[in-house]
Amino acid sequence: MSGNKDKKDIGITIKKDENFSEWYVQVMLKAELADYTNVSGCIVYRPRSYAIWEKIQQETDKRFKKIGIKNAYFPLFIPETTLMKETKHIEGFAPEVAWVTHSGSSKLNEKLAIRPTSETIMYESYSKWIRSHRDLPLKLNQWNNVVRWEFKHPVPILRSREFLWNEGHTVFATKKEAEAERKQIIGIYNDICENYMALPSLIGKKSKSETFPGAEYTITMEFFLPSGKAIQGPDFHHDGQIFSKAYDIKFLNKKGEEEFAYQNTWAITTRMLGVMFAIHSDDKGLVMPPRLAFNKLVIVPIHREDSKDKVMTKVKEIATMLGKYNPIIDDRSDVTPGFKFHDHELKGMPLRLEIGPKDVDKDQVVIARRDTGKKDFIPSKDVIVKVREMLDQMQHDLFVNAKHLLESNIVKPKDFDEFKKAISDKKLVFAPWCEGSECEDWIKDKSGGAKTLNSPLKQPKEKTNCVHCGKKAKVWMYFGKSY
Repeated sequence: MSGNKDKKDIGITIKKDENFSEWYVQVMLKAELADYTNVSGCIVYRPRSYAIWEKIQQETDKRFKKIGIKNAYFPLFIPETTLMKETKHIEGFAPEVAWVTHSGSSKLNEKLAIRPTSETIMYESYSKWIRSHRDLPLKLNQWNNVVRWEFKHPVPILRSREFLWNEGHTVFATKKEAEAERKQIIGIYNDICENYMALPSLIGKKSKSETFPGAEYTITMEFFLPSGKAIQGPDFHHDGQIFSKAYDIKFLNKKGEEEFAYQNTWAITTRMLGVMFAIHSDDKGLVMPPRLAFNKLVIVPIHREDSKDKVMTKVKEIATMLGKYNPIIDDRSDVTPGFKFHDHELKGMPLRLEIGPKDVDKDQVVIARRDTGKKDFIPSKDVIVKVREMLDQMQHDLFVNAKHLLESNIVKPKDFDEFKKAISDKKLVFAPWCEGSECEDWIKDKSGGAKTLNSPLKQPKEKTNCVHCGKKAKVWMYFGKSY
């Protein structure tokens, strides 16, 4: 990269609050997180973003294993007859399924679906493996890719036609055991989202119309983007006996009686990377939580030829002291220190350390935080403690700021006029609702596209009437426009 290259060519040229969509795409491309390919909606996860996904995988998988979940892998291709066994499920995914019809120039005897999700292919195996209550619970997970070809305007990472995720598929002898898993799984996802990604969410139950195809009910984590839209994150689906009846997953209970099993499915996807980038990043480029950064700091030497040796000696000493943070020493000679500062800001380095000849003489280091830009002059002897404190504080502050973004954009309207105004103002709405499907459709139509998001598991005690139709409300529900 040439030092003469204009910053405008490499930096973010659109402000986040002026054109969120264009700003977001620029961050994805210029911070080297993603790139387009010749297949519409199918992107490249570049090393910077994939390393973050690896960390999320590792931390999530560690927690899965602690509660007895094992990893497996099932085929990418699903025969049409297998996919069609659960009618409600396939109806929900029919518009999204990509099909393989030929091998070379030969037409296949049966079409093969490229998995949009793996219930159908996994449950044929489950029906063979499960015979007795002693075979339960069966708790399997796979980390894989899926393809869903259902939309016209893909957005890098936030909405792509091929994405990466985990999909957990568990089987239990009783409904009580199956539903008890909900707290464990949502607890794991919430831990990852809050403590690693610095992202708060709204956790609750989907409406019937928004429930995962084939599930009895769906619990989701919903996030608020600076664009004013909500986006669904990790979810948990209690499937009851719907799939076990479709795929003949039966077992003999302790009394020797035959029963259908109870099942759950749950997932976190690479979409969460996009949510995190969109919420935390700014007009300079990427901002990311330190706990997910492999390289948590960069050291930029500032020197002339006559001071190079003493500065580089100090730089290497500090780098050794901070080795646990995988520091990068940016000693490129073909670009200026200012260019380096800008480059590392663009790419989201949590901390930047600057060391020049005067800093060596004063036995100090200059440290700048990526999120605030604030610089501190730190004695060399205090660097280890100060770096740890600054990284912890940055992690904390990003969560606090994201929580403020979420909570300050929730409106509790007095009537439907206030509801419509809040949606027009790009807010989320928390309102009482009758749970009627017709009312849900009316609300979406008359508010300009606001959908039901989810209803909190712990409901307000306040009794009132539906914000739209005036009938007795059954739940308090979050509403908003969504991706």
